[in-house]
Amino acid sequence: MRGPVWRCCDVTGRRTDRGGERRPRASSEGLRGGGYPGGVTFPVVGMVGGGQLARMTHEAGIPLGIKFKLLSDTPQDSAAQVVSEVVVGDYRDLDTLRAFAHGCDVITFDHEHVPTEHLRALEADGIPVRPGPDALVHAQDKGVMRAKLTEIGAPCPRHRIVADPADVAAFAEETGGFPVVLKTVRGGYDGKGVWVVRSEADAADPFRAGVAVLAEEKVDFVRELAANIVRSPHGQAVAYPVVESIQVDGVCDTVIAPAPELDESLAGEAQQLALRIASELGVVGHLAVELFETRDGRILVNELAMRPHNSGHWTQDGAITSQFANHVRAVLDLPLGDPRPRATWTVMSNVLGGDYPDMYQAYLHCMARDPQLKIHMYGKDVKPGRKVGHVNTYGDDLADVRERARHAADYLRGTITE
Repeated sequence: MRGPVWRCCDVTGRRTDRGGERRPRASSEGLRGGGYPGGVTFPVVGMVGGGQLARMTHEAGIPLGIKFKLLSDTPQDSAAQVVSEVVVGDYRDLDTLRAFAHGCDVITFDHEHVPTEHLRALEADGIPVRPGPDALVHAQDKGVMRAKLTEIGAPCPRHRIVADPADVAAFAEETGGFPVVLKTVRGGYDGKGVWVVRSEADAADPFRAGVAVLAEEKVDFVRELAANIVRSPHGQAVAYPVVESIQVDGVCDTVIAPAPELDESLAGEAQQLALRIASELGVVGHLAVELFETRDGRILVNELAMRPHNSGHWTQDGAITSQFANHVRAVLDLPLGDPRPRATWTVMSNVLGGDYPDMYQAYLHCMARDPQLKIHMYGKDVKPGRKVGHVNTYGDDLADVRERARHAADYLRGTITE
């Protein structure tokens, strides 16, 4: 198992030893937030988006004394149930964003959908936005992402923007034939906005969305991996162990940390690639680089996410410092925490809604059956197929750890009843 990569850079970007010169202690002068009584000046993080990622990031900030202000679509959103200061509004409206940013020391996100031009306007107003719009656009627009990754020499599937089904057929001929993968360049998530097409006649649907369409070769891969890193504004960066991500119907089902039987050199290559992408794109905060491991022993970049990510949920219980805590540290330019794993193996399984809306009774059973089980629920109404939580298990026996996670997730969903 390959250990994590830890890099520390000074403010000029020069690499320094971990035990090198200390940075001066941050001053409270200039902080606009600090919404605490008695003149306490701990910073305020403005989080755009009220989903489970915001909920868990807020949780990680509590022991650090960090206050959160939330811009949420509704008062019932996952994070809105637990954050004390909630603004309900439309993140697509610039005036709403500007009013929300008042009193915040930094703005960050639990999704990538805020219009890029709005983020540039906030920066022009002097508000720190992390990750910034010049970085975030690479997670917002798959066409921009592919062009930039190609420019910096990151390994990618063969791809190009296509104009219509006939152009898709031409791309297929260029890359060895159908099937090919089509993606809308904006808006796709959890398998939405992605099509595997097997003929020109199958290729019409993606073009009905009214946005550009990216065609990619269908990669012959062994499995999907993810390299998660966190980078701060002054250039310090940490890398978590590379994980295996198992998808079911386009949705992440299980994550195994570290990826079993992954060649040490390939794991190191994946970590270094993620660190290089973060540096080249100027990412601040958490970056997830989703990867294909090909049958001929290569890695190819599939997707980027610039926020805490499903493939990093295992870190809540399996790493010394979670992805959420390190994201908070990074956007505030605090020293980053140790990303090393606490156990030999950690397995995360998503809990999807099923036919049993009352999960409370189900998780009583799971807790009694496995006292080491860690359950994380998102406060969402249970609907079939909806992500409503996840479980983490850990230990020295991978088969046992996987079985415990699978049993708990299936029992909570109602797939099994014993």
